[in-house]
Amino acid sequence: MDNSLPRYLFHQGTNFRSYEYFGAHFEKRGHKAGVVFRVWANSALSVSVVGDFNGWDDSLHVMENIGNGVFELFIEGVKHLANYKYAVKNYRGTIFKSDPFAFYAELAPNTASKVYKFKDFQWTDDEFVKRRTNQPSHHNLPMNVYEVNLTSFVKKRDGGLYNARELAKILVPYVKKMGYNYVEFMPITEYPFDGSWGYQVTGYFSVTSRLGKPEDFKYLVNEFHRNGIGVIIDWVPAHFPKDEHGLYEWDGSPLYENHGWDRIEHATWGTRRFDYGRTEIQSFLISSANFFFDKYHVDGIRVDAVASMLYLDYDKKPDEWIPNEYGDNKNLEAIAFLKKLNDAVHGSYPYAIMIAEESTSYSMITKPTSEGGLGFDYKWNMGWMNDVLSYVSVDPLFRKYNHNKLNFSLCYAFSEHYVLPISHDEVVHGKKSLLDKQFGEYDQKFAGVRAFMGYMMSHPGKKLMFMGSEFGQFREWAYKEGLEFFLKKYEKHAKLSKFFLELNNFYLNEPCLYGDDDGWDGFEWLIADDSDNNVLAYKRRYMGEELICVINFSGVEKQVTFGSYDGEYKVVFNSDLKRFGANGLIKKRVYKAKRGQWGNYASSLCVKLDGLSFVYLKKKK
Repeated sequence: MDNSLPRYLFHQGTNFRSYEYFGAHFEKRGHKAGVVFRVWANSALSVSVVGDFNGWDDSLHVMENIGNGVFELFIEGVKHLANYKYAVKNYRGTIFKSDPFAFYAELAPNTASKVYKFKDFQWTDDEFVKRRTNQPSHHNLPMNVYEVNLTSFVKKRDGGLYNARELAKILVPYVKKMGYNYVEFMPITEYPFDGSWGYQVTGYFSVTSRLGKPEDFKYLVNEFHRNGIGVIIDWVPAHFPKDEHGLYEWDGSPLYENHGWDRIEHATWGTRRFDYGRTEIQSFLISSANFFFDKYHVDGIRVDAVASMLYLDYDKKPDEWIPNEYGDNKNLEAIAFLKKLNDAVHGSYPYAIMIAEESTSYSMITKPTSEGGLGFDYKWNMGWMNDVLSYVSVDPLFRKYNHNKLNFSLCYAFSEHYVLPISHDEVVHGKKSLLDKQFGEYDQKFAGVRAFMGYMMSHPGKKLMFMGSEFGQFREWAYKEGLEFFLKKYEKHAKLSKFFLELNNFYLNEPCLYGDDDGWDGFEWLIADDSDNNVLAYKRRYMGEELICVINFSGVEKQVTFGSYDGEYKVVFNSDLKRFGANGLIKKRVYKAKRGQWGNYASSLCVKLDGLSFVYLKKKK
């Protein structure tokens, strides 16, 4: 069989299914059944396959260099799940490497790759797949994301891990009940160091064996889909670790990493950077992204640390980087790669949701590449996140000096398609949990979370919340431990969980909160700058419907007056209910507008709010 075309396309940077060619694949050659191994090792003198099947003897199965650094060998009789590595000989000696294209690996701390044949998995998510494929756009649909670390959501009694199939029985019904319609998994690709949380990847085509076998992860995705919940995975093309068995100097020299002295490494992270200008690396990384849509039916990818890819001076001192050909700090190769990635993924999977974790003011992240943008569907709104979390930590007595942290985000809210992220990064390293970030004593912290959530869920942008925040975990997230679900035995935590459940489901069923996140047609300020009273009021609009959102961020009761149309307004959501753990002081269910000019309106509403509370109102028809 002529294998020159996939090899040619790989070197051209356009083989976006290179996992079908490279790696270990079962084949029959005549009457012989076995496995063909292929790997790219551009500077290697020779490469051998070693494993269980040959006693790890690198003299027995020496591969043939079939051109341009691609090595190939067919070995008869190799079995499913056999352990193997490549013995790579270079001018410095022989190194033993795992397969960059392996589909499965040994459980850490062991590092061998495993020969793996994908079994015929019975997908039963046809209805979900049909719906996502036929929807014209996801921008006017609700997106309420529950971010999960699959190895620490819940632990077995002995501290052991649940595999993905076992987790499906626990996690899927919980996410559905709590009113989330997407999950985002922290990296599920193979990684050696638990403390990296999966962000130091060695297996770009392997679901980590911590979660069981590949079919176990398929089962988990399938169960989410059967319950109407989309699956997004974190993916890390920004860097890779320097573990000896991984991509690090794979053939004895920088192969996957950039050769430039100023671009080869992220010094702070202790990791290597990919060479985005090299066509083989483009094929490798885009194939990795496509692989998870192809084999695992995922719905989206959140690309980690995009800012570190875009800038040559990211985390560097002035004398530690070289400007590009135009004399500035943009990484032109990385920018071109990201455009190519998004076009390639969307070309094969038009429904794919591509999200950038990008923390700077780089423009046009979510504009189409045809208009000069990077082509992502969404960008994490890190500015909004930093501002609002800073605001809620301040004593309400002094919040008036920080009011701009609430309203400034509307100055740029429609410049990109945004996700509002309260992610794992915000509940570790001394930053405190979402509950503990709130100013005040015990009861006030819970009220602070409720007020914050009223603001977050009505602010333009899709939503993301890290696991545990929904029931008020006090401790920061710890990757070695499961969530503290026992807290739900305590009244305040149980009622906060009830609050999240009802607010999440309200969001999913209220088009005004998600139908138009991208322009002033969907948003109108009623009160933007009342810093003395720490209150906000605004409208969310969609298809002729309006929802009025009124939030009191002060610690005391307030009368909030704002312009309105004439008529009666019904309270459709009130955070000040005893079943949510609030005081239950404000019981009014209908407000009648008072005639008299108020700004641009001929009438006004006066709404009474307890401290740290909010209401959503709709005009009665």
